[in-house]
Amino acid sequence: MAPSTLRFDGRVVLVTGAGGGLGKAYALSFAERGALVVVNDLGGDFKGDGKSSSAADKVVEEIRAKGGKAVANYDSVEDGEKLVQTALDAFGRIDIVINNAGILRDRSFARISDVDWDIIHRVHLRGSFKVTRAAWNHMKNQKFGRIIMTSSAAGIYGNFGQANYSAAKLGLVGLSNTLALEGVKYNVLCNAIAPTAGSRLTQTVMPQELVDALKPEFVAPLVLWLCHESCQENGSLFEVGAGWIGKLRWERTLGAIVRQKNRPMTPEAVRDEWRKICDFDNATKPRTIQESTGSLYEVLSAVDSEKGISMNPTSQGTSSIDPNQAIGKKLPDSVYSYSSLQPILYALGVGMSTKDPDHLKFLFEGSDNFSCLPTFGVILAQSAFMSGGLASVPGLNIDFTRVLHGEQYLEVYKPIPTSGEMTSVSTVVDVLDKGSGAIILLDVHTYSGKELICYNQFSVFVVGAGKFGGKRSSTKAKVTANPPNRPPDVVVEDSTNVDQAALYRLSGDWNPLHIDPNFAALGGFDRPILHGLCSFGFSARHALKHFANNDVTKFKAIKVRFAKPVLPGQTLQTEMWKEGNRIHLQTKVKETGEISIAGAYVDLTSSLSSPESKKAVQGVGLQSELVFQEISRRVKDVGDQLVKKVNAIFQWDITNDGNTVAQWTIDLKNGSGDVYRGQARGRADTYFVLSDQDFMELVLGNLNPQKAFFSGKLKVKGNIMLSQKLETILKEYAKL
Repeated sequence: MAPSTLRFDGRVVLVTGAGGGLGKAYALSFAERGALVVVNDLGGDFKGDGKSSSAADKVVEEIRAKGGKAVANYDSVEDGEKLVQTALDAFGRIDIVINNAGILRDRSFARISDVDWDIIHRVHLRGSFKVTRAAWNHMKNQKFGRIIMTSSAAGIYGNFGQANYSAAKLGLVGLSNTLALEGVKYNVLCNAIAPTAGSRLTQTVMPQELVDALKPEFVAPLVLWLCHESCQENGSLFEVGAGWIGKLRWERTLGAIVRQKNRPMTPEAVRDEWRKICDFDNATKPRTIQESTGSLYEVLSAVDSEKGISMNPTSQGTSSIDPNQAIGKKLPDSVYSYSSLQPILYALGVGMSTKDPDHLKFLFEGSDNFSCLPTFGVILAQSAFMSGGLASVPGLNIDFTRVLHGEQYLEVYKPIPTSGEMTSVSTVVDVLDKGSGAIILLDVHTYSGKELICYNQFSVFVVGAGKFGGKRSSTKAKVTANPPNRPPDVVVEDSTNVDQAALYRLSGDWNPLHIDPNFAALGGFDRPILHGLCSFGFSARHALKHFANNDVTKFKAIKVRFAKPVLPGQTLQTEMWKEGNRIHLQTKVKETGEISIAGAYVDLTSSLSSPESKKAVQGVGLQSELVFQEISRRVKDVGDQLVKKVNAIFQWDITNDGNTVAQWTIDLKNGSGDVYRGQARGRADTYFVLSDQDFMELVLGNLNPQKAFFSGKLKVKGNIMLSQKLETILKEYAKL
């Protein structure tokens, strides 16, 4: 045969109801291609009455006459264990189950008896359950299985006189969908078909001429393909007949929100929005229960924030990305007010304990050195990421049930206050096309008043939103770094508590994935998983303790990639390598050996023991600081115009007595512009170095920039021509 021929050599197939019609066609086709077949048929009529071995025996004889291998089974599908045992006794395994057996008891709804209802459900739904359950563990253990459930157009669309049959047949679709979810990690796949073919069941509802034309042989090829080891289709429903095959999916209107905050929901509101509720224009096509329920979280957020009562389509089951619209857009500012309680709660959430005396400074507000863990900086900023602000960004029509937190970067510019009110400003700085999904880079700058406290970059992966023609990489992304190729310098083991996720979520991440077993199961997890940012906190404090003696002033930045989930109660094993001021790290789950945090590092500040560094710390109160703060305020008002006009990043090194005492960056290239303390994030186009006094003279117009440059007072590196654009800005926007 040709190399592309689909073979089933060595596979054991059980076909129920295989004495005639579709079941017989399946059995013959599988056997012809090398399968070992169990032909099951009770031998009754289409109503389920009677019993005979002749139907199954004839099919077995036909298979054997053609050189194939088959055995007969005459048990009811309600005795599923007996059917599967026949396969095990004859062939030693079970690979494929075709749930095909069925009967009819057609009656109009008013005339259906309890017996008519029960027998249909016993044969179709319960019978498929019993046979499949008997085969399930065998398939799981051998890491292979293929299952077909036989539904019907009557189950999908309804059919007069078949209420009992319709209910059972649609029930099989639900059973198939759930088995597809539970079996996929074991390579046990399940699909449903709704065949139309001539058989003893369709004789009652079709003219004989049509029964003769709709041959079962026109259905069997689909079943064989779905059961082949090379086919990865899973959880799908197909209509098939007459040589035609079509795949079905659900469709849902965008709908309408018909209630408002603190107001009762009324039937009149439903009536008034009925046209919108039923409007299938721009309909969505949810594929999972997560996609289905994900919109409800958007609804709750919209109602709570009183943003109106029209459904936001970005929360639905499909995603579309337009980076040109999204990049540079700012999310609504978020404000986070907190007391000493929140840093303490966070410290407990990332595993700190009074058992360790070193931890007391993070757990007791009365401690002389009471401090915030540096990674509390993600808590200050996370509401920008978690409150649904991305839904307001044009060009990001994404399904929020398919959003994953891929990577995290945090940089701290000064020790985080133990209480206060912080304002976070968030900007979409880039959108990347990774094929299988899209990555959204969200920069969040958090301020106390006008003072920049910390900077976060959330790397958000949207599954299935790729292939929009965008770029794959970005200079704006904070990149991970692989550890050195040598044994780690330090390895720390730290056990999480079984209630770790329940405790960590009190810091503001309320995702039920981390607390509700039912919700976790929907995501494919056996039980709730730990927050990635909780593991992040564990890893960061390990580095802080072992390389900075828990001195928060020495913590500068951390970058991580979230690789695998952690279950509460598992032990984290953090491996660390010191390379200068950088601590490379990766975190493993001890029980499984899997890496949960990869490509990570913690950057520590340079030693503060040198006179130059001490002067740098004392660089507050400079005259130039007032100028940069004023420029920052003005840029917030007209940043969009300046970015279009200038398109450059400038870094200033302010000196005093020859030593650098402050650094500022004016970013007029990204988003709506920004002014912040510290080095440029990435590469600046032009670098300036001059003293605090000369800077003020330059701003006030008392010092000519060209003369300052040639006299050595002003040092410029990079694109010198861009400095001409900056000169205008200083004159126009730094007037105090």
